[in-house]
Amino acid sequence: MKVESLHIYPVKGLRAVGLDAAAVEPRGLAHDRRWMLVDATGKFITQREQPKLATLKADVTDGSLRLSGEHGSITVPQPGAGAERLPVILWKQNIEGYVAAPEASAWFSDFLGTPCRLVWQGDLPRPTSEQYAPGHQASYADGFPLLVTVTASLDDLNRRMPQALPMNRFRPNIVISGAAPWAEDGWKKIRIGAVTLDIVKPCTRCVVTTTDQQTGAKDGNEPLNTLKTFRLLRQPGLTGVVFGQNAVPVVTGTVKVGDAVEVLETQTPPVFVAVA
Repeated sequence: MKVESLHIYPVKGLRAVGLDAAAVEPRGLAHDRRWMLVDATGKFITQREQPKLATLKADVTDGSLRLSGEHGSITVPQPGAGAERLPVILWKQNIEGYVAAPEASAWFSDFLGTPCRLVWQGDLPRPTSEQYAPGHQASYADGFPLLVTVTASLDDLNRRMPQALPMNRFRPNIVISGAAPWAEDGWKKIRIGAVTLDIVKPCTRCVVTTTDQQTGAKDGNEPLNTLKTFRLLRQPGLTGVVFGQNAVPVVTGTVKVGDAVEVLETQTPPVFVAVA
């Protein structure tokens, strides 16, 4: 098995950025989801509410964020040490973010047609779930530092689909090839080069997977409909269709495309149900 591709999303909800190599930090890949948009109440904004965010690109260079889209581009510096700290809401967590320059918030507000603000996580804490990953920290990702997917699992899903979809629908960080379809269900600990990851929770999928990651257009209700036919998980406190596995770093370092992947520990895969 090997690393097929690596991806970061510098601003939560924006288009993926592919990488040849990435530093794995305690919160995930360097520069992944360290920025986030929030509405007037401080609640996070993603493609769930604003699918056209997929058409925007963000690149991180020399402590700045370069944003670009059809309506123009802007460079945003990271907020300084004395920047305003804004209370924000990410799912059920009340956390904080450093407020970016007002020009950045205006750029996004103009694009979305609604008031919003851009915040940067910086050194502000955000603990992961005590149930699944106690003692770890996360970026502004939905819940965990890393999302791992497998190419053969997508191939198997696409064989069941009315039309094949690309891996970018699932917005992974690390894509692995050379494994059997759904082998990731049974992984507990993996090693990539010098990096070790614990697999901590199946990733239940939402409506973002139905959005074309190039155009921002919602494309029916696939792959959710097909996943329901064979990948529906119903456990106490965890219900949904699954594609991919959430992971936390236990040994950090650098990962590269082409790196060998080794399974160090396994676990019993969950039992899925089907809905016709």
